[in-house]
Amino acid sequence: MQCVYVTLPLFFIIFPFLYFLSFFFLYLLSLSILYLLPHSLHPLLFLSLSFSLCLSLHPLPPPSFSPSSLSFFLSLSLSASLSYSLCLSLHPPLSLSRGRKCKPIFVQIARQVVKLNASDLRLPSRAWKVKLVGEGADDAGGVFDDTITEMCQELETGVVDLLIPSPNATAEVGYNRDRFLLSPSSCLDEQLLQLKFLGILMGVAIRTKKPLDLHLAPMVWKQLCCIPLVLEDLEEVDLLYVQTLNSILHIEDSGITEDNFHEMIPLDSFVGQSADGKMVPIIPGGNSIPLTFSNRKEYVARAIEYRLHEIDRQVAVVREGMSWIVPVPLLSLLTAKQLEQMVCGMPEISVDVLKKVVRYREVEEHHTQVQWFWQTLEDFSNEERVLFMRFVSGRSRLPANTADISQRFQIMKPYDSLPTSQTCFFQLRLPPYSSQTVMAERLRYAINNCRSIDMDNYMLSRNVDNAEGSDTDY
Repeated sequence: MQCVYVTLPLFFIIFPFLYFLSFFFLYLLSLSILYLLPHSLHPLLFLSLSFSLCLSLHPLPPPSFSPSSLSFFLSLSLSASLSYSLCLSLHPPLSLSRGRKCKPIFVQIARQVVKLNASDLRLPSRAWKVKLVGEGADDAGGVFDDTITEMCQELETGVVDLLIPSPNATAEVGYNRDRFLLSPSSCLDEQLLQLKFLGILMGVAIRTKKPLDLHLAPMVWKQLCCIPLVLEDLEEVDLLYVQTLNSILHIEDSGITEDNFHEMIPLDSFVGQSADGKMVPIIPGGNSIPLTFSNRKEYVARAIEYRLHEIDRQVAVVREGMSWIVPVPLLSLLTAKQLEQMVCGMPEISVDVLKKVVRYREVEEHHTQVQWFWQTLEDFSNEERVLFMRFVSGRSRLPANTADISQRFQIMKPYDSLPTSQTCFFQLRLPPYSSQTVMAERLRYAINNCRSIDMDNYMLSRNVDNAEGSDTDY
């Protein structure tokens, strides 16, 4: 019996050790064959490694995966792939000119970035360093963030013609009126280059955990995840077109027969409306194929198929750009919503989240001025809080996960009458005001009227001059 008592503890010590040791050797073996595999297969190798790790965390035999363990598995796989491909080089420098006569920021940066090596862009904080020609801004992160936000605005305002409003937005019906689609007309070489850069931006947002302020339709995110589209996806962005196709499909319910079909239906061939409103052939040679009462069902099926795949080429180019920065094969394991949150974060700016990541410098948390500030921020609309985020950080969104906020929000004692900020460091300098009303007025003025980040040299000299600090307390 004494032998049994001694053996059992040894068994419970040695068996787990050998079990995890076997996984460790598997890991080393996999790393050793990295050099024998093409780079495109590396994410799949890490996928298998993460799968093995997930199994090792369960008792043998492994039970069926729960949603939580599957989520952990996907997160671990993506994190491992991102960590492996991390670049530790210096930020590639890019030159940028701003002004009415200059090319859009998106176009200027796209032309420079696509000429770089993909591996040089896989940086954890920001992918490149921006030099604003003729301006005093020094990019320690704030200029990078600010130009990313400006590029998103250029995309959605039509300055760069890669995106189009959803047809529901144009018709003012249905869902997703505030969403955008990739333009099916973006087929020129320059436009395809820009779409590739859009994919690079999405990959950079995932890697750096700095979201893009983009409002793409759900069907675009599904296509980026390689999720097959269905009729409901088209209906969510173009309700009237789907209703029109349904009315053609069931036209006999309205008393229309083969004799009066062409009198009631204005179409006479296999052409249909694209997402950008143009009439195009829905199949090769569709202009010469007559639409009749007898082939109307085939027409509807072809029209739906065309619309569900009309931007496949553009989506493929965007995915190619994303592959520069992140392991694209793993995106097919995500839902459309998960990918959207990884790229775009949360559209709502939460005051509670800012409170969790705030750090007070030269001011006290419980001081009246600080309490006024938080109350003012809570009274702001979300649009005003977005402007505030842009003012203090250069970004317009927060990551979906609070832990992904790499910089602490800082509230500091100022030396000016208006609020000032340093976007590179997520800092707000908040002057003492006589009331919350005055504070709200000054803050609204600052976030609505100050878009310049050309004060770095000035702020540097002021910081040096005020190094001793002021004796005035809050």
